[in-house]
Amino acid sequence: MIVGAITGTLTHPHLLVLGRHDQDGRLRAVGRTVPLRPEAARQVAEHLTAAAPGHPWTGAKFSAAWGSRDVLDTTLVRPALVAEVSADRAIDHGGVYRHPLRFQRLRLDVTAVDVPRFGEGPSTAAG
Repeated sequence: MIVGAITGTLTHPHLLVLGRHDQDGRLRAVGRTVPLRPEAARQVAEHLTAAAPGHPWTGAKFSAAWGSRDVLDTTLVRPALVAEVSADRAIDHGGVYRHPLRFQRLRLDVTAVDVPRFGEGPSTAAG
């Protein structure tokens, strides 16, 4: 999945907000991770870049948990990093994971273009 936002800071990310492009090429948020372990946070921080103006999620609000009204305090990042995750199969009617995802590793060998589009292929393959 594509890393589109984080909580925490660029140097100390806490969790990742992840997305996939839809059929029209728009980046759709589909889930968030559990808090990153310290080593994973350091690895991710080495590759994060602040978002440029015009990020597809500018102005978006992300709930802290499925069905929650609490909103995450996020920082948008350049949507170029790909994260491999493990996921519970519980997905809501809009295609968003109900439960937090578990970050496995960055896929520096894969670009955002390589991630299957929303609604195509296995949702966890190569991110």
